[in-house]
Amino acid sequence: MQIPSLGTLTFDSELDGYRADPIPVSVLGGSSCQLALTGYASDPTPEDFHTAVSEFLALTPSALQAAAPSVFAYYRDVMDAVVADGDNDWYVEVASEDAVFDHVQFGDELRVLRGHDGDQHVYVSLECECDWEQEHGLQIVFRDGRTVTKVGPYDGHLTNSRAYGDSRFDGVVYVTLSSW
Repeated sequence: MQIPSLGTLTFDSELDGYRADPIPVSVLGGSSCQLALTGYASDPTPEDFHTAVSEFLALTPSALQAAAPSVFAYYRDVMDAVVADGDNDWYVEVASEDAVFDHVQFGDELRVLRGHDGDQHVYVSLECECDWEQEHGLQIVFRDGRTVTKVGPYDGHLTNSRAYGDSRFDGVVYVTLSSW
């Protein structure tokens, strides 16, 4: 199967989708990543996947930097919990929003899939490791390949409203602990 911007894809039965060969991704500083498309073959409008992939591959690191305040808020929530628990062995110092991505290790697989339950958007989801949350890591989700629309611990959900089952979080990039 051929997809614009990705070339030939191969079927992966474990994924129940298609994988592309690794390619450099500008928004991630040129890191080489493999895109994995789930639901593409049976989707009624596969062009939406083409558009999301093309838009995503055209992003520059500035698109990720726009999410730095939300990623930093996630870092602060985790570190506040560490301090409250008195477990300072896990404390990680991140000086500012500008430095938060210095403590993130991007994953090498990007999942591309359509939203659930009538959500017509196609999302690009990235699982990362981060210095401050070794168990749950960091998930960064790009809606339609254009903008970061969700960050937080990796939970596999594509939106915060879906993750929390609460429509109050429609359009919210990061749900702070104080939101509850």
